[in-house]
Amino acid sequence: MRLLMLAGLLVVYPVSRAKADDEPIFAPDSKLKAETAKGAGGEGPAWDPELGILTSGNGNVNRLARDGKASVYREKAGTNGLLFDKTGRLVACEAESRRITRTDREGAVTVLTDRFNGKRYNQPNDLTIDSQGRIYFSDPRYGSREGMEQLDAAGKTIEGVYRIDLDGKVARVIGREVERANGVLVSADDKFLYVADNNNDDLGGARKLWRFDLTADGTVDAKSKKLIHDWGTGRGPDGVKQDAKGRLYVAGGLNKPNPRPSPRPT
Repeated sequence: MRLLMLAGLLVVYPVSRAKADDEPIFAPDSKLKAETAKGAGGEGPAWDPELGILTSGNGNVNRLARDGKASVYREKAGTNGLLFDKTGRLVACEAESRRITRTDREGAVTVLTDRFNGKRYNQPNDLTIDSQGRIYFSDPRYGSREGMEQLDAAGKTIEGVYRIDLDGKVARVIGREVERANGVLVSADDKFLYVADNNNDDLGGARKLWRFDLTADGTVDAKSKKLIHDWGTGRGPDGVKQDAKGRLYVAGGLNKPNPRPSPRPT
């Protein structure tokens, strides 16, 4: 099965089980099925074998259990990106509270970071975890620009990517190398960091997917920056995932123009 997020819906496509390198992404008889709607799908689908699927939407962390029953898992959480770590704890980007948290199986919430260099984050959006357990998260700001505290030496806003090490220390690994970091993904071999650079508020802003080399200690090689795809004046990339064959799956827009900021028709 393949999980997708489309306009607030959580949808599922059956995927072909063929083992050929040229296997289709979706089985020939695939049909779109809405698993949850009315805004409960929203963002950040995270799978757990016991809980089922958790998503951010309507201000809550929502649960779609394996029996198909929908419920609210954590009310008024204000989250976006969600991901379970190796021990089954839920790591979340709490955009509304401008912080990264971790929730254990009993429901206890721990704040992992809410500031960098004494300044509040913009709105943590998406996260990825490498094989060592280090957490990388993006920190863009969509909508109002008021109250942004992460600035460079010239006073310009930074909407970059941060890394939380196992000892709790936080480092900014990408700053003004991108305009507005959104979706992030560390490859399974820890060699690459993919970053969706999506400034879709502005006509002419970045709508690009970049790849950066990662070193063994989790440092990003800024000079290795490689363009994977450019959406031009389209809606641009959001969440990013990768399958066992190394193929990327990118939430890439509405497939229709959004007149001023994203006029591209597809």
